[in-house]
Amino acid sequence: MTPQQTAEHVRDGMYANDNATQALGMAIVEVGPGTATLQMRVRSDMLNGHATCHGGFISTLADSTFAFACNSYNELTVASGFSIDFLAPAREGDLLTARCHEVSKTGRTGVYDTAVTNQRGERIAVFRGRSYTAKGRPAVAA
Repeated sequence: MTPQQTAEHVRDGMYANDNATQALGMAIVEVGPGTATLQMRVRSDMLNGHATCHGGFISTLADSTFAFACNSYNELTVASGFSIDFLAPAREGDLLTARCHEVSKTGRTGVYDTAVTNQRGERIAVFRGRSYTAKGRPAVAA
């Protein structure tokens, strides 16, 4: 398989078993080696007491996008940590897009940055994920 075909194979296999990503209505827009883009529409059940999207849902969107990007080589990779900064509120009906790209991958560790924007291109959050790869174990079966 080419690196792109591997990323698509991992996308399909991971998504089939990813109940959280599916339950939140996330759609995978694209994947590639070390990259992923996912979208999620903000629903009323995602709103907090201020009528804005709860930060946990924005974090989950960014984290799911990070997961598809860092597993795209079909090596089992997990998050070792992440940080997120919220820059603007997301509101009901907003279509959030998270774009993740690999910053560094050396040995068993990686760093990935994700930007979350709304349908107007306004930046909602920035997320940095740190990954750990279990060498020799596939993310999904071949």
